[in-house]
Amino acid sequence: MSPRSASVNEELRRRSRERLLQAAVELVDERGFEATTLGAIADRAGSARGLVSYYFPGKRQLVQSAVHRLMHRTLEEALERQPRTEDGRERLARAIDAILGLARDRPVLMRQHMAGLLQAEGFVECPEQRRLSELLGDTVSRYGSEDVAADYPMLRALLMGAVYAALVPGVPMPVPALRAELFQRYGLDWELGVPPERTAGAETPERDLSRFFATGERAPGTS
Repeated sequence: MSPRSASVNEELRRRSRERLLQAAVELVDERGFEATTLGAIADRAGSARGLVSYYFPGKRQLVQSAVHRLMHRTLEEALERQPRTEDGRERLARAIDAILGLARDRPVLMRQHMAGLLQAEGFVECPEQRRLSELLGDTVSRYGSEDVAADYPMLRALLMGAVYAALVPGVPMPVPALRAELFQRYGLDWELGVPPERTAGAETPERDLSRFFATGERAPGTS
């Protein structure tokens, strides 16, 4: 048997990492952070347990990268859905609704994520976090910001604050009220994005997250 090519090995590594990210999100969403072990994540991903430490220094870093992946793919999906638009105000409304929607639909996962950000490590520098930053920065730019370097961190802070407020145990604020505050802050019409009344009575959020993680069969060198 001839040795695998570098491109094949790279593709296998990519798939292994993607499976670990997906397994981490699924298990923390189901069980919470403390009850989710690295061994359980590796088992769910079908990976050797020692492979986890090859890609991630620890569980918190793995989970944060996994949630950032879910966030950036959710945001990307919202921004690019049909009818596709280049209108900056509509795109900002979609971005706000996408992030608030995660707080509403996946409270266990997002609560653990917010708690993790308050640990000493803070934001973990990873491809997932960078892609999320790029998408939000581009959204601010299309909205018409003349100083993205200042306005992007403000949007990020406001979104994080809204998510936190929606998830505080015992005294959560309703997502529609938080949405109204953010929309007023940015001068957005209520009808933009996905108003809460459109999702009222919606089914339970889907549990299958596979579309957010590129674990499918692909030929090496393709995207």
